[in-house]
Amino acid sequence: MPSTAETSVSAGGLKPPAERLYGRQRGHPLRPRQQRLLDITLPRLRFPADQAGGPAAAFAPPRNELWLEVGFGGGEHVVSQIEAHPDVGYIACEVFENGLCSLLSRLVPEGLSEADASLPAGLRLWDEDARQLLTALPEASLSRLFLMFPDPWPKARHAKRRFVHPGNLPVVARALKPGAVWRVASDDPTYQAWVTDVMTSQDFFDYTEPARSRPDDWPPTRYEAKALRCGRTPLYWSFVRRG
Repeated sequence: MPSTAETSVSAGGLKPPAERLYGRQRGHPLRPRQQRLLDITLPRLRFPADQAGGPAAAFAPPRNELWLEVGFGGGEHVVSQIEAHPDVGYIACEVFENGLCSLLSRLVPEGLSEADASLPAGLRLWDEDARQLLTALPEASLSRLFLMFPDPWPKARHAKRRFVHPGNLPVVARALKPGAVWRVASDDPTYQAWVTDVMTSQDFFDYTEPARSRPDDWPPTRYEAKALRCGRTPLYWSFVRRG
């Protein structure tokens, strides 16, 4: 377990959030099909920045309820959610190109045209910093927010890169409706202690103790499966936006 100095939000010298929370945007070199998915399919799904002030109109037909996922990784959670909730407008955020390709390849299987394949009407992608979109969206426009197994940035000097950060909470809270739910999952002990410390020291959300097994309506992810194989215990929080 990390030291109190590493996790305490009241510890001296806590830095404000970093200008960008992520590291590299590309991992291994992209294959030709992956590049086509980014060049051809991604623009078909990209959330238009000029519609952030009226996000419901970014979907056809417009959606009354909007959900947002921050850092969707391999995309399996996104796919499960949009299949289970086809009437919701779902905005999925990811800056890592290989993660974007992973989701896009699920939506456009091998052999289908990147330009013409049918795509989910209720899904839009945001491939920039999620905080930019959260800042641009209207106040109280989101009904649900997901942060599933984020990069824990475990070193103390990298705490400023964690999405769950006192400096980010006003941005998150502004975009969420009263009563909206923010789901957070993590298997990293440092991040788990950090989330507990941050969320018990704020006034935007009701804090409840996390579940130690995945709730029934939470789709599984590859990161959860890897954590369980390695003997780590994920925690699952549901924070409710106060009115």
